[in-house]
Amino acid sequence: MAEEEKEEQQRRNQISIELSEEIAEGQYANLATIAHSNSEFVIDFIRLMPGAPKAKVKSRIIITPDHAKRLLFALQDNIEKFEGAFGPIKQSDETPKFPINFGGAIGEA
Repeated sequence: MAEEEKEEQQRRNQISIELSEEIAEGQYANLATIAHSNSEFVIDFIRLMPGAPKAKVKSRIIITPDHAKRLLFALQDNIEKFEGAFGPIKQSDETPKFPINFGGAIGEA
């Protein structure tokens, strides 16, 4: 009986997530900046094109510190699974150089 109760509780806790066609297409970003206050993290996903004088923020996501930590763990888990399937993600030893100043420290992503 306990197993049935567990399954029923899981069904009640499920969320139905809707994904519109526009959002499903996604946005390409090759840079992210991260800022925070005592109550939120702000992540800007930016598309920086070579030779272009400006970069556009394509999406801004604002999350709580708790959700930021969950995102960190979820990304870590997914990177481990990706590398297990496809091999290590190669990283350049040199720090990227961006020709624009975003008005503060640039977060790493």
